[in-house]
Amino acid sequence: MRIPCPNCGERGLEEFSYRGDATVTRPTSIEPSSESAWLDYVYLRDNPYGPHWEFWHHISGCRAWFRLKRDTVTHEVLAVALAAEVDGEDHRS
Repeated sequence: MRIPCPNCGERGLEEFSYRGDATVTRPTSIEPSSESAWLDYVYLRDNPYGPHWEFWHHISGCRAWFRLKRDTVTHEVLAVALAAEVDGEDHRS
């Protein structure tokens, strides 16, 4: 698989590290009443089918963190942006 780094351009998968689902929202409360939300956040993950936002880290290059929208069926890359540039946008679709 080839991944387009926002800084370095397209590179081989071996230069990158998958860092997780970019659609998961961290709970805001640390109160005991939100324990269920924290358990879901830490332990439950979907197995998405189709287009999905992911976090990636260019570990053997510029060391940038970015979000990548990838089709989990075909591995086609649909969009990519530095993580800092997309904060506040909805990446759940």
